[in-house]
Amino acid sequence: MSAVLDIAARHRLGDFLLDARLTSEGRLTALFGASGSGKTSLVNVIGGLIRPEAGHVRVEGETLVDTEGGIFLPKHRRRIGYVFQEARLFPHLTVRQNLLFGHWFVPRAVRKPAELGKVLELLGIGHLLQRRPGALSGGEKQRVAIGRALLAEPRLLLMDEPLAALDEARKAEILPYIERLRDETRIPIVYVSHALAEVARLATTIAIVEDGRIAACGPAGDILSRPDLAARPGAPEASSLLTGEVVGFDEAFGLAQLRTRAGPLTIARGSLRAGQKLKLRVLASDVMLSLEPPAGISALNVLQGRVAEIGERTGVGGSIVHLRLVCGDALVAARLTAKSVEALGLAPGKIVHAVIKSVSVETT
Repeated sequence: MSAVLDIAARHRLGDFLLDARLTSEGRLTALFGASGSGKTSLVNVIGGLIRPEAGHVRVEGETLVDTEGGIFLPKHRRRIGYVFQEARLFPHLTVRQNLLFGHWFVPRAVRKPAELGKVLELLGIGHLLQRRPGALSGGEKQRVAIGRALLAEPRLLLMDEPLAALDEARKAEILPYIERLRDETRIPIVYVSHALAEVARLATTIAIVEDGRIAACGPAGDILSRPDLAARPGAPEASSLLTGEVVGFDEAFGLAQLRTRAGPLTIARGSLRAGQKLKLRVLASDVMLSLEPPAGISALNVLQGRVAEIGERTGVGGSIVHLRLVCGDALVAARLTAKSVEALGLAPGKIVHAVIKSVSVETT
């Protein structure tokens, strides 16, 4: 079975060299990296805006670019939908007219008349059809832009920093719709961002882009918990990504009990519902380790596991060490001082107990 994405691109842009290779099976592949790292250049290669000097682009087994074979499919024939940082809607058209603009370019033989209703329901924009873009909020504009891209019936959706221009309230408004898009459609997504919280919430696969190259690529939980990546200068803190299901409540104290692959967790109930599934994130610095099952502590969560990997000493004077644990069937990241690692005699294979405060578990 071929990968959803199979990309190799080498191209020089002035003094910048893009030399990136990645394959992905994920529904949403996030290109994550600092500004200027090459994320948008790689997206432009996929979309046909850059013709690479060497390489190939394949989407679900279909070749869009192969420089050795002389193949370069023009961008208008690639059936790729774009969502940019700005919505780029036509101000003189209504929402309905904006949505249908791309639909008319779909060959009549494959056009699906019922798609408009599905897109309106998926994105929650049916009530906006008669408005013009000037009467929409930033989040509403981006949902319409996503809908327009979907109605072009793409084989792939490229989303280049789609939330960067929105404030936190608008981001919170639109993130659930991108999750629905990821989970309910069969369209693979390439999502560009330098915001770790977005990537942790949305991505099934993460590709770390550094200086025009792919430094690492793999399942989101694996990439975000890797000690070697967390130790890089300027890298985001390592974290654990878990999926949980609400299995009960402690009504007296407003807590929810979750079942996860790492073990049971207790967090603040908030608006959670019984049976609800959610993604959880725990920063490595919020994990304490004990050699024995701890007693008499305030933290409600203790996960038994074993040390899988210990990274190199980093930080000023080599004071910090990143570790990766296997708890149940999940990976858990921890960040300790080098002194603690030595005092506990930690080594790969050693059994430990990971202590996590309920307030340290972020729901995404």
